[in-house]
Amino acid sequence: MKQRTIKTTYSFEGKGLHSGCLSHMTLTPAPDDTGVVFVRTDLGLEVQAAAGNVSSTSRSTTISKGKASVSTIEHLMSAITGLGIDNIRIEIDNKEVPILDGSARQYVEAIMKDGLQEQDSERRWIEIDKEIELKNESTGSYIRIVPSDRPEYEVTIDFNSKVLGIQTVTLDLENDDYAVEVAPCRTFCFFHEIQLLATLGLVKGGDVENAIVVVEKPVSERQIARMARRFNQPELKVTPEGYFSNLTLRFPDECGRHKLLDLIGDLRLSGGFLKAKVIAYKPGHSINTGMAKKIEKITKEK
Repeated sequence: MKQRTIKTTYSFEGKGLHSGCLSHMTLTPAPDDTGVVFVRTDLGLEVQAAAGNVSSTSRSTTISKGKASVSTIEHLMSAITGLGIDNIRIEIDNKEVPILDGSARQYVEAIMKDGLQEQDSERRWIEIDKEIELKNESTGSYIRIVPSDRPEYEVTIDFNSKVLGIQTVTLDLENDDYAVEVAPCRTFCFFHEIQLLATLGLVKGGDVENAIVVVEKPVSERQIARMARRFNQPELKVTPEGYFSNLTLRFPDECGRHKLLDLIGDLRLSGGFLKAKVIAYKPGHSINTGMAKKIEKITKEK
């Protein structure tokens, strides 16, 4: 298979989920063997999207090189991977990728209108010849990668939540439709976490238009009213299913699918397209990027 890039440029703007900063971002075609490169136009510096450049995994994935950092890259990285883009430059004038609607849908819809440009060089597949596993003993989370002749994913989430339950989602990137089944799935959080995240200086750009809010614990009318005022949603309420009423789920297991979306984006930091089966239980940015680093190291040692 030949490498591919985008055919034209695409521009996006919006606030970052955690910083609240307004960013302007342009995706541009890139030559063979470029990979994925972020360009901080305000600093005149570049950061390669590589596992070795991961600098933070606190509620999102951040890459850094010197004075330049770019955070919350996972949704865009997922779109790039799901669409089969090998080479691309991403110009951005601030420190965080716009959250948009909390999914990868807007990137995918924009690019798919024009299709991709085939290039001269062959794609660099990352092939796994023996099983690799990374486990977090304290949380029970693990990622296991086993040899396969195509890129496959199986993700299970379990937050011990009566609202979400246990959700398992699968994707075969060769035969399933990433654009339809994964890209539209939005980020989510639990209502009881919002205050903590705010205390940590996060979710400054979060609102009820770019995140599914799961209401796991009992909340008072006063708490709901406060949230409604904060996000200018006077009719906000909790649905019988346990979600804030501002959004309608795109899939019953949208939260599980979003975790798959994140995983695909984070694992792209391993340096290319995985030709393997990825089995993940309770994945998150820390273990995802930890596995990307492990794959990157194994690949370099070959």
